[in-house]
Amino acid sequence: MAITAQQVKELRERTGAGMMDCKKALTATEGDMDKAIDWLREKGIAKAAKKEGRIAAEGLTRVATEGNTAVLFEVNSETDFVAKNEQFLGLLDTIQAALLANKPADLDATNAIVTENGTIADLIVSATATIGEKISLRRVKVVEKTDDQFFGAYMHNGGKISALVVLGGKEDATVAKNIAMQIASMKPEYVSQKDIPAAIVEAEKELQMRMMEQDPKLAGKPEKVLAGILQGKVSKHFQDVCLMDQEYFLGDKQKVSQFLKEVQANVVSFTRYETGEGIEKRVDNFAEEVMAQIKG
Repeated sequence: MAITAQQVKELRERTGAGMMDCKKALTATEGDMDKAIDWLREKGIAKAAKKEGRIAAEGLTRVATEGNTAVLFEVNSETDFVAKNEQFLGLLDTIQAALLANKPADLDATNAIVTENGTIADLIVSATATIGEKISLRRVKVVEKTDDQFFGAYMHNGGKISALVVLGGKEDATVAKNIAMQIASMKPEYVSQKDIPAAIVEAEKELQMRMMEQDPKLAGKPEKVLAGILQGKVSKHFQDVCLMDQEYFLGDKQKVSQFLKEVQANVVSFTRYETGEGIEKRVDNFAEEVMAQIKG
């Protein structure tokens, strides 16, 4: 199958591998992006496959708490300039208040909420018309906690990133905010390794086994030793995406799990929104530039 310049660009961004290596990987795997990442890792060209959404769309995210309820949402615009517009910021205030008051189940229910100036969907259409750019409410989440739990919330750079964490144990507002900051800055995907879906763990085990089979230093080692090495490699691979295994950003080589044990707190759940993650912006002439180099 034909490999497009856009596919090459995406693989390059996700792995840091060279352009021609990315094209070879995609060709070898018939354009399957995840398999191409594994192909590069097996060849030692890409050390890790961090499936990061490409940050492209502009706008802002928000997180807010009120009592036992917290809300997160994202509103997109076409340019960063509009995200600083007073009308745009006022729209976010209105949506925030509506979410906290109505606690909608999903995006559709949010759009149907009636305000004094019409539904949320109406307000989005109106903002698009008056601001002159496409405005869209992309996602929302309502989180509830119990009386013996507590929230930690943090917004970075005015809302480019929003993080919310629900904690249990000994309540401490500073601890809660710091853990939310950890989540915002370090981008964990899971609380701990036990939360990783089994299929993802098994896929990583298979990949690591294939890589180990190619390592002459491991030839002839006992099965029990190889099993231990395999487990260590898999665990190390997932450390960066598991909150408990990450280094606490305010500690001296201390893991988040160790810090939380000291302060007698535990993480129940967390959510992280980053403006535009996973939304592709227009490529301009990059694709043509890449294709010209490939053909050359």
